[in-house]
Amino acid sequence: MSYTHTITVDLSYSEAVERTRQALAAQGFGVLTEIDIRATFEKKLGAEAAQAVGDYVILGACNPGLASRALAAEPEIGALLPCNVVVRRAAGDTATTVEAIDPQTMVKLGGSQQVGEVADDADTRLRAALQAITDSSRS
Repeated sequence: MSYTHTITVDLSYSEAVERTRQALAAQGFGVLTEIDIRATFEKKLGAEAAQAVGDYVILGACNPGLASRALAAEPEIGALLPCNVVVRRAAGDTATTVEAIDPQTMVKLGGSQQVGEVADDADTRLRAALQAITDSSRS
């Protein structure tokens, strides 16, 4: 089962992170949380673990309008929010991977029609953001 939408771009890690933020913002998403996995691993597990994971950040993206609609339909859906977007690049790689949660995962776990509609909207927006990152990496 695939639960993400994934692209690989010929951008540096830092450029991919910045373009991901911009593309999410253009689709109405703000970044509520940011987890630097590499830094966390370095602090908690040591340099070897940090090196093994490479550059890796999880951006917790939220579109307030969509989140409000989803929570109104199913308050427990908050356990699946925000929509996580990962930007990662292993040591030695020449490209950067960007992955966004497939919002249809929420539909599979939830069941209401309203959550399905929100997931469809979020899916369209996240795919558009990924396409914008892909397009910007080509220019």
